[in-house]
Parts: sequence; C-alpha cells; structure tokens
Amino acid sequence: MLLLPLLSLSALWGFALNLTVGDGQALLRSNTVYQTVGLTSTELGLQLQAERARSAVAVTTRKLTQDLGAQRARTDKAVADFRRSTVEAGDAVEGELRGPIDGLDRALSRLGSIRADIDAGLSSRLMGIDAYNAVLDALFRFYDHMVSVPDLPLFQVATAMQAMGNAREVIAREHALISGALIDGQLTDPEAAAFTEYAAARKFLHARGMAGLDVALRGPYEKVFDDQTFRDFARMETRVVTTGAPPPDGDAWNAAAGQVMTQLDRINADSTAVLAERATSAATVILLRIAVAGVLGLIAVLASIIISVRLGRRLGAELSGLRAAAVELSDERLPALVERLRRGETVDAAKETKPLKVSGSAEITDVARAFASVQSTAVRAAVGQAELRRGVSQVFLNLARRKQGLLHRQLALLDSMQRRTHDPDRLEELFRVDHLTTRMRRHAESLIILSGSAPGRAWRKPVSVLDIVRAAVAEVEEYTRVTVDAMPASAIDGATAADLTHLVAELVENATLYSPPDTVVHIRGDLVSNGYAIEVEDRGLGLSQTEYAAVNARLARPPEFDLADSDRLGLFVVGKLAERHGIQVLMRRSPFGGTTAIVLVPRTLVSEQAALTAGDDDREAARETGKDTGGSGRGTATTLPSRTRKKKALAVVNGGTHAGLPTRVRQANLAPQLRPDPPPEPEPEQKTERSPDEVRDLFSAFQRGTQRAREEATEEGEA
Repeated sequence: MLLLPLLSLSALWGFALNLTVGDGQALLRSNTVYQTVGLTSTELGLQLQAERARSAVAVTTRKLTQDLGAQRARTDKAVADFRRSTVEAGDAVEGELRGPIDGLDRALSRLGSIRADIDAGLSSRLMGIDAYNAVLDALFRFYDHMVSVPDLPLFQVATAMQAMGNAREVIAREHALISGALIDGQLTDPEAAAFTEYAAARKFLHARGMAGLDVALRGPYEKVFDDQTFRDFARMETRVVTTGAPPPDGDAWNAAAGQVMTQLDRINADSTAVLAERATSAATVILLRIAVAGVLGLIAVLASIIISVRLGRRLGAELSGLRAAAVELSDERLPALVERLRRGETVDAAKETKPLKVSGSAEITDVARAFASVQSTAVRAAVGQAELRRGVSQVFLNLARRKQGLLHRQLALLDSMQRRTHDPDRLEELFRVDHLTTRMRRHAESLIILSGSAPGRAWRKPVSVLDIVRAAVAEVEEYTRVTVDAMPASAIDGATAADLTHLVAELVENATLYSPPDTVVHIRGDLVSNGYAIEVEDRGLGLSQTEYAAVNARLARPPEFDLADSDRLGLFVVGKLAERHGIQVLMRRSPFGGTTAIVLVPRTLVSEQAALTAGDDDREAARETGKDTGGSGRGTATTLPSRTRKKKALAVVNGGTHAGLPTRVRQANLAPQLRPDPPPEPEPEQKTERSPDEVRDLFSAFQRGTQRAREEATEEGEA
C-alpha cells in the first residue's frame, strides 16, 4: 500500500531532477560549442566572405592575383581549424547539431570545384558569388542550430544576435558584388536584382535584430547606425538600388562598406562574448538550483520513506493482530461452535459472541467491530439453524414413533387375520398387505435415523446372515426380481442385525429402482479376512467414475442431513447406519454395466456364536428392545426370524420355493376347450402339486407355529 506512493514520489523527483539537470547541461553544452566550433566557424565565415569578394574581382578582371591565392590559403586554414574543433567538441555537437555540421562539411568540400570554375573562367561574377553564398548559407544554418539555450531571455538575445550576424553577411554580399562591378563600371540586370534583394534583406534583418536585443547589447549597434559612415553606406546602397548602377565613387563605397563591416564584426564579437558570459552565469544558477532541488527532493524522499516505513510497520502490526483474531474466529471458534451444535449441545449465543481483542487506529477498531458484528450474526444464525434442525428432527422422531406404533398394531392385526384365514387367495392378499406394512415400518425407521436416533430393534443372540438378507429382501417392493445366492453360514451380532437389515434393504431397493424391470438383482455373500462381505449387483446403466467417487465419499463421511437434498434419502440412511456400526459401503461399476454395492461388515460384528434361526427355540430367540412411544403404549415383540419365516413364501431363494410349498398354476380352472395341450404327466416321484386339503393343513400348521413363537417371545419380553 505504501510502496506505490513512494515509487511514484521517487519517480517524480527523478523526473524533475532530470529536467533541471538537462537545462544545465544544455547551457554548459552551448558554452562548449561556442568555445570550440563557435569561434572557429566565425573565423571561417570571415575568410569565406573575404575570398568571395576577391573571387568576384578575379572573375571580372580575368586575372588570378597573388592576393587571391593568399586568401584561399587563409580560408583553407580556417576550414581545417573548424573541422578540428568539431572533433574537440565531442558529444557537445551530437544530436541536433550533427546534421548541420555534416551539411556544412559537405558544402566546404565543394570549395575546390568552385575555385576551379573561377580559375577556368567558367563562372560569371554572379554565379561565383552565389556559389560562395551557398557555402555561407550552410554555415548560417549551423549558427541557427547553435542557438538552443533553455533560458528564454538568453534565447531571444541569441536569436537577435543571429539576425545581426546574417545582416552583416548580406552587407558582405553587397560589397563583393559591387567590388566586381566597380571594375567594369556596370551591373547586369540579374546583378542589380540580386543587389536589390540584398539591400531589402539587410534592412529586415537589422530591424529584427534590433527589436530582439536588450538595452545593453542594442547600444553599440545604435551608435554604428547613427554614425556618418553607416549613413553614407546606406545612402550609396539606396542609390545603387535606385539606379541599377554601381556607385560613382568606388573608393568611398569600399571605405564605407569596409568600415561598417569592421565595426559590426567587432560589435558581434563583443556581444557574443557577453552572451556567452550570460549563458555561463545562467548555467551556474541553474546548476545551483539543481543541487538545491536535488538535495531537498532527496531529503523529502528519504523522509517519506522513513515515515512510510514506520507507518507501514505499525499498520502491519495492527493488521496482523486483526488477521490473527479473524483467523482464530473463522478457523477455531466458529467451527468449534458449529461442531458443538452438530453434536446437539446447547449453546448460549450471547456468551459465544466474544468481541475481538484488537487495538490500533480508528479504522482497525472499526473493522474489528464489523467482524464482531459478523460473528454475532453468524453465531445467532448457526444457533437458530441448529434449533430448527433439532425441531425438525424431533418432528421426524415423533411422527416415526407414532407411525411405528400404528404399524405394530397393524402387523398384530394382520397376524390375527392370517391365523383365522384358510383361503389361499385371501391368505396371499394378506401376505401382500403384510409386506407393504413391513416396508412402511422400514420407512418409519428411516425417519428415526434422519432425526439422529436409533430405531430400537435389537436381539440378544446373533442372527444368521441369510435371515438378515431375506428380511431385507422382504422389505423391498419388487422382491420377486431379487435372487439370493448361496452364502456361507455366519451370524451377525444381534444389536446390529436390525440396522444391517435396513441397510441392505435400502441398497436392494436402490438396485431395483435403477435397473430395468425385466432384470434380476443378485445378492451374494462371503466370509472374508476383514469380516463378512455382502454384494448387491444390478443390471442397470450404472454411473460415471466421478459420480461413483461422489457417492462413495458421501457413504464414507455422511454429511449433515439437508432438508433441501431429498433425492437420495436412502443413500443418506445407508451412510448413517454404516457410520454408526463401522460398516464399509462401496459402490462401483459391475462387469455387466450396472452397479455393485459392497457391504463389508467388520470382523468385530461377525459373531462366532450359534445363529438365531427359524429352527431355534423361540424362548431363546432374539427379542425386540424398541418400545412404541406413539401407539398403544406397550411394546410389540416381532422377532426377525418369525417375520423371515413368513416371507419365505414370497422371496425367491436360489430360484425355487421354500420347503415344497405349492406353486399356483395359471389357467388351472379354464374349460377344457380353452386349455392348451396338457404337458405329459410326470413320473410319480416327480409330482410337486398338492391337493387343496394338503395346502390348507400346511398353512394352518404354519400359522399355529408362528402364533406360538410370538406369544412365547412376548412372554419372555414382559418377564
């Protein structure tokens, strides 16, 4: 949070320092340029102007004088000095000055050809003057780029000085042209036009330069312009423009022009020196400002860094304390509170909403108070949700208990009706009603499990695994589609038998619901090293690997029951029952494409005692320990083996009926004309059908046996 402002401040300080340092460097660079190429270029311009004037005379007279040769030598020396000074200037002439310097160097390289044309007589007077003018124009373009100082007053004075220097060059051009014309006493029309142009440019440049100079620098020029010599020069200049002919007094012209140029050269040199001194002073002042601004800026930046670091540390400590308190709240206090509520403990919301102990600035304490408010709201919401779930669970439990009482009474009534009924068809219908009642009892037990309580059925002795599986199949609607394969003889602890029956029934019902109605659900069992494994396999479509993983995760760690998630209540009940007894339930894809549910009962629940079976003495049979809390007020003892014996006529075990019970034959009462051809009579030893009297006697004996077992179990339970 503090790093970005510090970086911005440092960058701003660096940018301002770079600007001021750049101004100072520009002034120092200007002074360096003046002391090197500035002085040599001034000398170069003077020598080029002198050579131009002598060359104009030589073109007119057609004679190469010794004076012209000496002048050319002086010009060559000035060119060499200029080129050497550009090397000495180094980086000062890089950048914007490099282009004009290269252009001037190329123009100076043409001096040889200009001189050759003049010596050979190939150039006229005006052509030679224009050739030298082109070289001098390149020089003055270089002067224009030299005027680059950051100080505005200095820049204005330097620009005015440049204009005065250009005016002096124009006077030199006039003098060179008239010097040649005085020899032959005439000006050609192009020459007269060129002179007129020179005169106009000179007046403009003088006016412009005088306007830009300050009082100190303008004074010397005013003296020159007020002097009689300059007035004579201006008068003769006007005469030449008016008449188009050279002045009649050539000596007067040469004297006046030469004296004016000498005076202007002296004033230009003095003014340039003054300007250079001013630039040096300005550079010194700027550099001083740079030093002061840089030091003060650096102090400000360092102070900002120190203050920011101290504030950052304090703020970091405060935020760290706030973070620690918030983490403790979110990772320890609230989860512990939710876990206590999940276990059913009573929680006082006022005592649990302790304020966060945080000190610091007002902003930090405000955030702490906001966290405390969030904590209070969360605790109240959690307590409210827990109370709501507890109330819903109590409603589930009360409804289930009442439903259990009614179902026990209904089962007792069905048993009484079955004992009084001798009609096989009526008895079959009563068995169906008994089967539906058994399923309703399982659903009532599911409500009890959802409420967090135990159903209550339990037996003292171990119960056979086969009887448990048969009882589970009897509680499924499509029990006729279930095939129970042969299982090794083993027994399960009586306290777990009822819950295991419920668990297997839920898995079997799930298999019948999610498989085609024309397929068979297989149940297998085997005694393994870790316990007893029961497999329920269907031939449905199965699930994806992701869905199997999600289902197995819920079965291994069943979440808290959510009223909004009622699609898979059976799996939730299975997970709760498995968690209660340490049973492992795993679902995976079967080799036939469906789903195989594997129930692994741990070795601690597999009993080595003799299993309670249908052939045992009923007085030693397991008794039901759960009592009816919402029905008649007394318990109804209905043992698992007795209900299993009743359902053996219904469940399909190993593909056949139990103990030779009769199988109803379709179309047995049709007229002979409507019957198909009868099958061949079986051998006497293969006859399986019994007469109606035999069937009635069998069912009567079966009912008397079950009635006696219930009565004895009830007596033992009351005892």
